[in-house]
Amino acid sequence: ERKRREEREPSPETKYLFAVMAEDFARAVEDGLKLAKRIYLGNDRAVAAPRLAAPMERTSTAQAYLPSSPMVYAVIPDPGIVDNPDLPSYQPHVHGRCDPPALIPLQMNAIELDVDCYLDTALVTVTGTWRVHCVMGRKRCDCRIAVPMGEHGSILGVEVEITRKSYATQLIAAQDGNELEKTTQPQSGGFLKPNIFTLTVPQVDGGTNLSIKMSWSQKLTYNEGEFFLDIPFTFPEYVTPAVKKISKREKIYLSVDADFSFSFTASSSNIVGGLFLQSAPVHDVDQRDVFSFYLFPGKEQKTKAFKREVVFIVDVSKSMAGKPLEDVNNAISTALSKLSPGDSFNIITFSDDTSLFSTSMKLVTSDSVERGIEWMNKNFAVSDGTNMLPPLEKAVEMLSNTRGSVPMIFFVTDGSVEDERHICNVMKKRLASSGSVPPRIHTFGLGVFCNHYFLQTLANLSRGQHESVYNTDHIEERLHKLFTRALSTALLNITIEPLQVLDEVEVYPSNIPDLTSSSPLMIYGRYRGKFPENVKANGLLGDMSSFSVELTVQNAKDMPLDKVFAKNLIDLLTAEAWFLEDKQLKEKVTKLSIQTGVPSEYTRMIQLENTEEASKQSDTGGNKKIASNGEKQKMISRTIPLQNFSIGFGDITATRENVPPGYGEQRAPDAAEKFVKAASSCCVSLCNKCCCMCCVQCCTKLNDQCVLVFTQLFTALACIACFECCTNVCCACGGEDYWVQTKLTQETSGPALSKDLQSWPQETVLAIGTLGNNLFSKEEEEKEDEADSSKDLTRVNTDVTIGKKKSLSFLLKMFVCTNGFKIPPPPLDLSTGDSVPNTRMEKMLKTILNKKIHPQHSNAIAKMYLENHKTISSSKC
Repeated sequence: ERKRREEREPSPETKYLFAVMAEDFARAVEDGLKLAKRIYLGNDRAVAAPRLAAPMERTSTAQAYLPSSPMVYAVIPDPGIVDNPDLPSYQPHVHGRCDPPALIPLQMNAIELDVDCYLDTALVTVTGTWRVHCVMGRKRCDCRIAVPMGEHGSILGVEVEITRKSYATQLIAAQDGNELEKTTQPQSGGFLKPNIFTLTVPQVDGGTNLSIKMSWSQKLTYNEGEFFLDIPFTFPEYVTPAVKKISKREKIYLSVDADFSFSFTASSSNIVGGLFLQSAPVHDVDQRDVFSFYLFPGKEQKTKAFKREVVFIVDVSKSMAGKPLEDVNNAISTALSKLSPGDSFNIITFSDDTSLFSTSMKLVTSDSVERGIEWMNKNFAVSDGTNMLPPLEKAVEMLSNTRGSVPMIFFVTDGSVEDERHICNVMKKRLASSGSVPPRIHTFGLGVFCNHYFLQTLANLSRGQHESVYNTDHIEERLHKLFTRALSTALLNITIEPLQVLDEVEVYPSNIPDLTSSSPLMIYGRYRGKFPENVKANGLLGDMSSFSVELTVQNAKDMPLDKVFAKNLIDLLTAEAWFLEDKQLKEKVTKLSIQTGVPSEYTRMIQLENTEEASKQSDTGGNKKIASNGEKQKMISRTIPLQNFSIGFGDITATRENVPPGYGEQRAPDAAEKFVKAASSCCVSLCNKCCCMCCVQCCTKLNDQCVLVFTQLFTALACIACFECCTNVCCACGGEDYWVQTKLTQETSGPALSKDLQSWPQETVLAIGTLGNNLFSKEEEEKEDEADSSKDLTRVNTDVTIGKKKSLSFLLKMFVCTNGFKIPPPPLDLSTGDSVPNTRMEKMLKTILNKKIHPQHSNAIAKMYLENHKTISSSKC
């Protein structure tokens, strides 16, 4: 089981590297806006850069600079390329780089919004034009597109057109994208947050106009009989191009400083419904006909409310410590306060062990609710382990004898376990024997480490609801939404008649959930045959009486039902494919995802780059072949892999290690990362700080004279380092020695070198001796100088000892040869009696050895080498 799970799941690097932290993104935008002040807009004062938000107007850095509308940013790693492509400012060049790169919002020239609403889904298309106004005309930069989406948004595609190039996203099967995924760059694209999609267009020239089309789907919110659509469409002031103001008589500017939103009313006071029929599209994966029915709860509920028996099951493993567990505590406390006096409740916590607030269900009273909240405050203490099955079995056992009420289980967790399929099978058997109204299991998943498809399966088996949150910012809000929806049941055990007479009928989900007063019910299905003209929806009301409503049947020719239900259908089929381990269902999900453009667990998104390139004239038989229509164009395609957007099927390792939940949060560092972090010095951190915006601001304030002085100083230091390097590499120098007066006052003999050392090249041995000299400390040099102060040391023209290099001119003379460098002689063959030529470096080494200016063990090798060659030379003579 663990091996199969690891094969399905994306690696931790793939899962987390593409998700850029929102704070880092906002900080990069803030740096980009500061860097944009370098852009020269002309001498006309009527043309000015848009005013930035004042510090008091900002709620927080992250919220202020996160995209609240479709945006495009220039990715600036080198601040020196920032300038007006039309009016160069000729500012001093800025040295250094921005790490991470700054993001400068591009100016928006045009924008168009197109929204189509069908049932509870909105299909949104935004078309706009942006200009790279902040990069020199001869320079290039990447452009990052940010697409914020609304409630339960799902990206459908992005298309980009620039001069001679076009880009488009596309979905491919996961197995086809495994090889491409190895070359994926984290910055190529991904989700900044669960509702903000980003995509990078590589290497766009300064001054280029980008035409971009973005498409996504999102859900409409429902409240008291009204649908609401809220689209992120708040544009900041700094995306407005800086142009001269035009008289109002010529043009009228309309600025909308709010999200685009509207609402419409489903006018009915009672439960109503309808049914749509549609033929299968020509290229549909499933050629069965399509049906969809809906039920609206109505604005006024005149029937008796359901009696509720509620059990809250909360994961208190160590990964839930802190804000997650506090938000869950607050949400459950609010839900308990909203229960009616006839209801009953209980609370169960689990980690490795299970704890109960009470051994039986407690009636809702002010005293019991207060004691329940006190018990949570005391027992919501984290511990190791995640054992899910015992608390679920205990809750089902408590609710097995309910009569005249709706039993509900709210299951909250952030982890994943190995026996999830076994848990589903056990719950399926227990629910089947629980009577006419089995418990509804409503599941809530926190973060990306829990298996959301396991939680979806649990909810589908019991006609329950499933809600998820991928970061820790909206836990309490989403939990409150789930509690409100599930606790406001309006119709139970819904069935549709007469679907049984149809051939090959399938309903998604197979167990129709309950209708609640806080949200409508939308069901999708496939069938073969002739659909009946009279259709009814049956169910149970709050007093357990039967209810039936006629559904109006109509053809939906112009309604894209496949796209409206694509996201829900893919999630349901993926959960079913996971539970049954059905390969055919996986292939079906893959084809459906590619057909509708909705990402899934079994597909990968790529970016296709098409470049128009003029075909070269071909020379055949000495005759040039020219196209009759002039220069022929050909398309060159390139595939850019994007990050894996799937959330996977849980992470058992992260659950076992109690990694806190979150979306795009940094994973625990491995051993190498810990070592690198420990080895980083304060100087490196300081340099990283200084080489960013502070360095940019400092360099812009230097005058020309100061820049020249620094340039000359650094050039001189670089030359000295270069001379030293050349001298170390080229040890053999020719020519007479005019500046070193050396006299060997003592000659010693020593043992011959070993055969291995005799085969070494001359330069290697001399370099070893020179390296040994340089390794001695200053204290040892001073001690030797004091000990040999009475001796006649070899000196240079100036009064500077070779062992004490105090003069800069002496250093230059030491490392620069008067007559230049010559090609080093070939290696000597000691067996033939070759003698070592007397080079200046050799004379210096002899002086050091014989005068004992730098006595050391490492010099013994060089001394033995020279003395051995002296012996060979004498014998030859």
